[in-house]
Amino acid sequence: MDATPYLLVQLSDPHITQPGRLICGRVDTAAALRHAVERVLQIRPRPVAVLISGDLVDAGHPAEYAQLRALLAPLTDAGLPLALLPGNHDARGPLQAAFADLPGVHCGEPGAAALQYALDLPGPLRLVVLDSLVPGQPQGGFDDARLDQARALLAERPSMPTLVALHHPPHATGLAAMDAMALQQGLDGFEALIAAHPQVLRVVCGHLHRMTLGRIAHASVVSAPSTAHQIALELAPDAPLGVALETPGWLIHAWGPGLEPVTHLAQAGNPEVIPDI
Repeated sequence: MDATPYLLVQLSDPHITQPGRLICGRVDTAAALRHAVERVLQIRPRPVAVLISGDLVDAGHPAEYAQLRALLAPLTDAGLPLALLPGNHDARGPLQAAFADLPGVHCGEPGAAALQYALDLPGPLRLVVLDSLVPGQPQGGFDDARLDQARALLAERPSMPTLVALHHPPHATGLAAMDAMALQQGLDGFEALIAAHPQVLRVVCGHLHRMTLGRIAHASVVSAPSTAHQIALELAPDAPLGVALETPGWLIHAWGPGLEPVTHLAQAGNPEVIPDI
């Protein structure tokens, strides 16, 4: 039996700006994403897809999405499918407009009120992508229409192991400033949705700019670090929100014959491996 695993790479929160602008005057998010893309192309075995879990750009501006498209071009040129979902810094219309003519880039039905869809990956594994964006608000939410659509997507493959992806974490983390901006509207409905679908093995999200592990209903929840800047690890209840210039990273979800889905943290920097001799 071939034991080669299938890999889904999760990049998150690249916050691409208009050319020349730095986050906090110091963080070059374009250079950071360029490095992440280079590293993704080096991964073996070749990933089956790349998920980018929100805050694709910093202000939802078409010029930012144009730069994002250019930075992701090496992935699309290599034939890697991309699954995009919006975060609170994104705008649905400009996001879809920037990638409308690119085959292999998934970002929902054109003009849809919510960018929600599913991909059947080999293994098999199903990826259900949900849209927790509340325009004009940092926190996330689901209205009844989005929860109904999510329920329908999950009902299509009730026996297929499934990952659910969204931007906002659906649980508290102890990062008080970020918890105030987590999934709020429709949280009980989302938890009931997950509880009703035992095929959901894991919920994956972004927004926190840190890797965290949690749980909702029976499913584990993992958040991805940012490909650029991280949120400071300050767990005091009154700690202000701060940016930490820590090592960027991303997640690699692996599964296959004899391998239940497992999540690995990868970090930016020198990928040199010293052989064990």
